[in-house]
Amino acid sequence: MPKVLISDKLSQNAVDVFAAHGVDADVKTGLSAEELQAIIGAYDGLAIRSATKVTEAVLAAADNLKVVGRAGIGVDNVDIAAATKRGVVVMNTPYGNAVTTAEHAIAMMLALARQIPQASQSTKAGKWEKSRFMGTELTGKCLGLVGCGNIGSIVADRAQGLRMRVVGYDPYLSEENAKRMGVEKVDLDELLRRADFISIHTPMTAATRNIIGADALNKTKQGVRIINCARGGLVDELALAAALQTGHVAGAALDVFMQEPATDNILFDFDAVVATPHLGASTVEAQEKVAVQVAEQMAEYLTTGALTNALNIASVSAEEAPVLKPYMDLGSRLGGFLGQVSATGLKSVVIELDGRAAKLNADPITAATLAGLLGPNMESVNMVNAADVASSNGISVSTIRHDRQCDYETLLRVTIMYGDDERTIAGTLIGGNKPRIVEVQSIAVESDFPQNLLYLRNYDSPGFIGDLGSLCGQHGLNIATFHLGRRDVGGEAVALVEIDGTVPDEVLDEIKALSQVVRADILQFSQLH
Repeated sequence: MPKVLISDKLSQNAVDVFAAHGVDADVKTGLSAEELQAIIGAYDGLAIRSATKVTEAVLAAADNLKVVGRAGIGVDNVDIAAATKRGVVVMNTPYGNAVTTAEHAIAMMLALARQIPQASQSTKAGKWEKSRFMGTELTGKCLGLVGCGNIGSIVADRAQGLRMRVVGYDPYLSEENAKRMGVEKVDLDELLRRADFISIHTPMTAATRNIIGADALNKTKQGVRIINCARGGLVDELALAAALQTGHVAGAALDVFMQEPATDNILFDFDAVVATPHLGASTVEAQEKVAVQVAEQMAEYLTTGALTNALNIASVSAEEAPVLKPYMDLGSRLGGFLGQVSATGLKSVVIELDGRAAKLNADPITAATLAGLLGPNMESVNMVNAADVASSNGISVSTIRHDRQCDYETLLRVTIMYGDDERTIAGTLIGGNKPRIVEVQSIAVESDFPQNLLYLRNYDSPGFIGDLGSLCGQHGLNIATFHLGRRDVGGEAVALVEIDGTVPDEVLDEIKALSQVVRADILQFSQLH
C-alpha cells in the first residue's frame, strides 16, 4: 500500500480520498525541516500547502518519494529543479481556487474604487468624513488584465458583469480565446496606456518579475489603480511607492508582497493602499476543493499512473492513462533494449509514432522511452527526469508523428545515434496492450520481451542454429523461444532467443566465439503483471 505524508493542514475529506484509493495517509503537521528529513524516506507521496518547504535537502532524504502534491496553485515552496533531478513528480491544483481568487481580485478592485477599508476605519473611529471618501464608478471604466489564464478569464467575466471594458495582455492568449472571453487582446504598452484599473494574474517567472515596474508605471494614465492578487514580486514595490507619492497612481490593492509575512512594508504608509494577508484562496469552499483535488491526483498517480496537473512532466489524465500505459510500457522496453546494447557515446534519439500511436499524447510515451533508454547506464533515471538528463548530457531528442499507411495497426520506432553508428528497433501492441518487437536494425523479426533475452547479430549460414543449440545444451540452458530474421540469404541476420534462467558470462563468451556470431548480448526485462 502506498504511503503519503500530509505535512500541512488539509481537510479530513482528503484523508478519506486517500483511503478510498487504497493509499495510507499519515497526518503530521508543524514539522521542522530536520523532523521532515528524518521521516520522509518512508513515504511515497508528500501532500502540502504553503507552509512545508520541500528543499533539496528534504528531497535528498526522500529515497522512496514519487510525488509532491501542492493543495493550491503556487509552488514557490518546492524546489522543482531538485525534484526533477530526483525523479519526483510535482503537481498542484490550479483550478480549485480560481473562482475564489478571482472574486477576491474583484472585491479588492471595488474596495479600492470606493475606499471602503479606509472609510470603515474612519467611521468606526467616530468620524463622519463623507466628503473625504469620494470614490469612482467601475461602469464604463477600462480594466487591463495582465494574464488571461484560469483566474484572469474569471475576472474578465465578472468585470463585464459590472459593465467594464476589458483589455488583456497575455502572450499565450489566442485571438479565438480572447473573442470567446469578450476581451480585446492588446500588447502590454497599449494596456498600460488605456487601463483605468490594472489587475495582474500571471505566474512568477524570470520574464514576469517586476512586470509592473517603473518603466511600466510611467506608461500608465494619470490616476490608474493597481490590483495584485497573484504573486509578490510582479509589482516593483519601490516603484509603486514612488508613483503613489507623486499621485500618478491613485491607489493600489495588494494581497501579495515580495516578503511574506508582510509585517512591515513601504506601501503600508499610504492611505491609498488596500492590503490583505494573502487571502486570495482563503475561503472554506476553495480550501476544501484543493485538498480533495490534490488527494485525488496523488492517489491516482500512485495507484494507476494517471498524471494530472503535473508541473515537471507531461500530464496523463485518468481517461488517458489506460490507453497510454501500454504504449509507455512499449516505449520503455524498446528504449531498454537499445540502452542495454548501446551504452556509450549517445548523441540523439528519434521516436517515431505510426498508426494509432500517432494520434496519442506523445509526451508521456517519449518520457517513458527515454527512461528505458538511459536507465541501464545512468542512476536514478525515470520518466520525470529523463528529458532533463538527456538535455544535460547533450543528447538531442525528437518525436515524429507519421500520417501514412503502416503495416501495423500501431507502431513505435526508436532510432539512436551513438558514436558514428545508428541503431533502431520497432515494436507494436498485440491484443491492444501486449508489447512486441517487430523489427531490429530494419530487419523484420518478432519477439516478446522475455525476462532473459539473448540478442544475436550473426551471419545467415547453415549450421548456426545447430551450433547455438548444442552449446546451450552442453551448459544446461533451455531455449524457450527462438526468433530469426535476415536481410538477404547468406547476409546479415538477427536472432532473439528466450533463455530459461540466466546465462553465465563464460557461456556468453563461448557464444560470442561462434564463427557465425558478430555480437551477442544478454538483455533483461521486467515482467508485466
